[in-house]
Amino acid sequence: MPTIAVTGTRSTGHLDLPGLLALFSEYLGPLAGPQVYLGGAAGVDTLALRWLAAHTVARLVGVVPATLADQPPEARAGVAEVRAAGRLAELVELRHPQWPHHRTPGYQARNRWMVDRADMVAGFPQAGTDEDASGTWYTLRYAADRGLPRLIIPV
Repeated sequence: MPTIAVTGTRSTGHLDLPGLLALFSEYLGPLAGPQVYLGGAAGVDTLALRWLAAHTVARLVGVVPATLADQPPEARAGVAEVRAAGRLAELVELRHPQWPHHRTPGYQARNRWMVDRADMVAGFPQAGTDEDASGTWYTLRYAADRGLPRLIIPV
């Protein structure tokens, strides 16, 4: 089983939560190999972290651009919940020097860090988003440039 990096939209208000969880079951469940890297942001990152913790035995590694304290409350709560359950193997705080004044370079550095350590990337971009303005698409392009397989599940 490959080590995977999971990336996805932070905008999840438009999603049917049971439908998204079914997508995790269908696509992430079979791929959840020995280790999974997840960004520690709100949205798909947090939802996937919680789902993987409850439904797989994969070693889960959360990665944040600066520190966990800098993440939104939803993301901090998700990490705390998974950590309390003994399912968070590691939290990587990259402490990006431009954070919080310039967030995009921090998110991009986090995403490159995860992709550079993964064998494949599972991406959940928001359907209909501009591929040039989306962090999820940035990560998927970076993985493609590195020759990694990508599973793209628009949500």
